[in-house]
Amino acid sequence: MSDETPICSAKGCRTAAEWVLAWNNPKIHTPERRKTWLACEEHREHLSQFLGVRGFLKDVVKFSEWEEPSTP
Repeated sequence: MSDETPICSAKGCRTAAEWVLAWNNPKIHTPERRKTWLACEEHREHLSQFLGVRGFLKDVVKFSEWEEPSTP
């Protein structure tokens, strides 16, 4: 792993990211806006549930398949 390797967003985790969790907070973001958290396999479910119970989670995609949305 190098300094440029994307790592999991879970607190204290230094494992390489395997998943992208796309989300937004409808109270402060426009509907098309997507924020992202990265997750390793171990933390994917926990982070997804955290966002999901708040109604923030929009999509979960393998990191290797993620494409950053284009901005107009």
